Formats: sequence, C-alpha cells, structure tokens
Amino acid sequence: MDKDRKFTGQPVLSQILSLIPVTLIRDAAYKHNSNRYYKKLPLRVHLVSLLYGVFSYCNGLRELCEGLLACEGKLSHLGFDKAPARSTLSDANGSRSYLVFATIYQHLLEKYHGVISDSRLKGLSISNLKIIDSSTISLFGDILRGVGRPRLDGARRKGGIKVHAMMDAFSGVTEFVRMTPAKVHDRQFLLKLKLPKESFIVFDKAYNDYRQFHLWSKQQVWFVSRMKENAVYHVCKVLTDKTRKQKNKGVLKDQLITVGYKQEKDVIRLRLRRVTYKAEDGRIYVFITNNLKISAGQVARIYKYRWMIELLFKQIKQNFPLRYFWGDSQNAIKIQIYCVLIAQLLMVVLRKKSATKKSFANMITVIRLHLMSYVELLSFIKDTYLAWRRVNNPVLSSA
Repeated sequence: MDKDRKFTGQPVLSQILSLIPVTLIRDAAYKHNSNRYYKKLPLRVHLVSLLYGVFSYCNGLRELCEGLLACEGKLSHLGFDKAPARSTLSDANGSRSYLVFATIYQHLLEKYHGVISDSRLKGLSISNLKIIDSSTISLFGDILRGVGRPRLDGARRKGGIKVHAMMDAFSGVTEFVRMTPAKVHDRQFLLKLKLPKESFIVFDKAYNDYRQFHLWSKQQVWFVSRMKENAVYHVCKVLTDKTRKQKNKGVLKDQLITVGYKQEKDVIRLRLRRVTYKAEDGRIYVFITNNLKISAGQVARIYKYRWMIELLFKQIKQNFPLRYFWGDSQNAIKIQIYCVLIAQLLMVVLRKKSATKKSFANMITVIRLHLMSYVELLSFIKDTYLAWRRVNNPVLSSA
C-alpha cells in the first residue's frame, strides 16, 4: 500500500491538537506553576491524555488509559513516548489546579474568536449579544453537598455542580464559566460579570435582580429578560396597546414602568420597559428591559436567541463524557468540564474551517471513529465519502 499517497502524516487527534499552540500551554503552565510537582506528567501530556478521553468518549480513567495503551505505536505523534499510568493521571486530576485548564480555554477563545464569530445574526441590528444560563450536572452528595433532607432509605443523597455560562451569540461558544454547588442561586453569577459599555445580555427570569439592573443601567449595559409573574410594578406610560384587537399576534403592549427595591432603609425606584408579546403558538410572554431605544419587536427577537445556550448545553452533554467522572474531587470534575469545553471549542473551529454541512453530532462521531487514523482532517470532515474516494483513486487526487 502506498501510504504516502493515501494517507496524511499525522493521525486525526494529532491534527486536532495542532490547533493548540505549544507556547500557549507553556505560558499557562508558567502562570500557574503547574509543572513544578508533576515531573512524571507535564501539563501538555496531562491535557492531551484527557482530550483523548473526551474525544473517544471514555467513561472512566481505566478506559482512557487502556485506550492510550492500544495507541502506543502512535503516541509519538501526540508528543509523548508512553501512556501515563492510571494512578499518575488520577493524582494529577486531584492535585493540579483546574485553573490552568481554564486559562488554556480562555487563551484558545481569544486566539480563535475571529475565526468562529459571525458578523451578524438574522433579524438583529446589535453587535454584542451575550446569553446567560446554567446547567446542573448530578453528583453524589459526598462530592458536592446537595439541597434537601437526607434520604429515608439511607442511600447517598444527590448533589450537583452547577455550570454557569455566558455565551457569545455570534460565536456559539462560552466566553465565561463559573462552577458552583447546585444550591447556589443563579443571581450570584451576575456579580462576577464584567461587561463593556453597550453590551446586550439576555437571560431567563431566575436571574432577575433589580439592584444589578440598576447598576447596569448606569453602566449602559442593556439586558432583556422575562418578568416574574408576582412582580410589583407601576405603569408610567403606555407606548403601544393592541390588546383590544382580536386574534392579534406579535407585540401586544409596550409600557414604561417603575419597580422598587430596598437599599438599606430606602426604596429605590428603577425605570424599565415592559413588553407583552404573543407568539405564533398563542403563548403570551412578558419581557423587561432597560433599553428604551430599540423596538419592542427587537426585544422579543433578542429573547428568542436565549435558546441558543440551551442548545449549546444539550450539544455538550450529548456528545462529550459528562455522565461519569474521572475523579471524585471537585478539582478533578472541574478539570474534566474545562477539557470538554476545550474540545467543543476546537470542534467549532474545525467545523468553521472545513465549511462542512455536517451536524455537530455527526462530525464528532466521524472524528471519534477515526481518532487515530491517518486521514486529512478538514477534507474528511467536509465530505467524508469524497475524501475517502480521493485517497483511493489517484485520478480524483490529481484533479
């Protein structure tokens, strides 16, 4: 077999890892001093081993290490000579700070932001839309304490880790991540955000916090959310009222309102906008925003894009290993989550570069099946059958 003609010189996993500059890993290791106590397992070997586990969907360290053992003839392409021992990898997951993996993710995001960002979203005239939401990953209570009473049958109580994320709507990846025990209220995440002037941010009503809304209004950071059913407000002015028209859809009412919150002994009044909207399915939504300039239709359209982050969480949970964890400590769990985020970001970059029409799930499945195969990655992702015919047909290869 003519290997030079039919195959590329690097396996698929090696081609994926080439998207992570060695200097980026070295700088992150230096920043967190993460190689000082891990001579047997440098940061790069640790990262590559875990990314192998993520892409091959390993449900435990034993699967991961045995999978690497089967690839020992090809590990030189990945930058190390032999597969790490399971005990060595387990110790590193428990001791090496997850912050170094968070740093790698942030640096990769900065590097590829221009590649994965779209210039616009359909129907929107704004240029900086962020989406906030959280997703809970179930764990046993002895890892992260859960909410509620102990179980009567004596079984271990379920806990959970809540992943709070801020997603860039124009790139489709998370820009800021924070992990807390599941019992921590969603609103605490808002205090960690640093948003530039004229940003738009959208989230559901679980995050409603009038004190934070007031601060954003002063900073000219705009938000769109849904109003709670029990919210107390005062109507100052009615801008639009179409509620009298029968079978009307779209914007039914646009109002200027004030809401109050307590600050020490005083009650502070905050001016907001309340938009009532009737969807095509007949459901009625009530939105609030602190932006008084955009149209009421734009307010409803911005909130509609909040579902992008729900799809992102679904994409991550369905295509990457987050049902079983490679360690029983908070640090090990956070490392695994950040490795999943790194893998998802790399897949978005590859999908953009290859200009493929494959779904994300189909693309990651093809990659998983050919992780250590010697095929040219971008052409294989774009059109798998055409790429395979080209390596087996010299006429197509030269065309």
